[in-house]
This record gives sequence, structure tokens and C-alpha cells, in this order.
Amino acid sequence: MEEKNKTIFDEDSIKYISENMLSDTYVSRLSSFFKVIGDESRVKIIYALSLREMCVNDIAEALGMTQSAVSHQLKLMKAEGHVKARRSGKNMFYSLDDEHVVDIMEEGLKHIVHKFHEHG
Repeated sequence: MEEKNKTIFDEDSIKYISENMLSDTYVSRLSSFFKVIGDESRVKIIYALSLREMCVNDIAEALGMTQSAVSHQLKLMKAEGHVKARRSGKNMFYSLDDEHVVDIMEEGLKHIVHKFHEHG
């Protein structure tokens, strides 16, 4: 007698994915990365810092945010390794830690523009 609704698996696919899956550490860190850059305020700050190094006061003024809000966001991004700081006199100047964040933002923006024009 034939079983109804028997699930059939592609054993080759299951084996391939099992052997090539990201480690839990990489999955966790990648998820954390996207959580950090997935906030609108942080996207604005990252974009601003992709254009030039800036101090908190200038970022806040340019983006219409409070200094406290900018400082809070920069602290989170610094803890995740997305931004770095350098002191010049009494000011801390922030910049992106490396170009990978910019590359990811640019690719995401290309995707958004493509989808917007495709469905515009």
C-alpha cells in the first residue's frame, strides 16, 4: 500500500548543504552585521562617513539628529567594528573601519534602484 504525502528528499542537496554550511559563528556575526546596518539612522551615518571623516557634531548637524543620538549609534557601530575613531584635540573624528561596509551598502542600493525601476 502506498503512503500518502510521503516527503521525498534530495539526498545530494542535503549532503552538499550540510558539508558547505556556514559555521554558527559566521552565521551569528553576519546576522549581527545586518542588524547593525539595518537601522535607518545608522544607514544615514554610514553613508555620510562613506563620503568623509566627520566628528559627532558635524554628523548630527548634517543629518538633523541630536549629538546624543549620533554618539549612541556610533558607539554601537564601533563595538561591531564598522567605524573607527581618532582624536584631534578635543574632537573625535569617525570614519568607516574599512571599505567592505561601503561595498555592501552600494550593492544594496543597486538592488533597491533596480527593483524600483523594474516595478516603478
